[in-house]
Amino acid sequence: MATIIRLTRKGKHKRPFYRIVVADSRMPRDGRCLEIIGTYDPLAKPAAVQVKQERAVAWLKKGAQVSDTVHQLFKKTGLYQQLKDAK
Repeated sequence: MATIIRLTRKGKHKRPFYRIVVADSRMPRDGRCLEIIGTYDPLAKPAAVQVKQERAVAWLKKGAQVSDTVHQLFKKTGLYQQLKDAK
């Protein structure tokens, strides 16, 4: 099973709110997920990103792929820097 870390959209019309989830790559965008590892609120000033970093690192070590958008969010939160320091 190929796992991917990506965003799932929640919220109302024109008021998006996203969850950062680990899901099977074959599932639809808002379909079933394996685990919720964070949130992203693009409307907050500045944009609010919360990630359970220990869980994200665990999934990355298991081989989960990261979507382009989540990759950028992880860069902003400094998650990739922690991965480099841990190695």
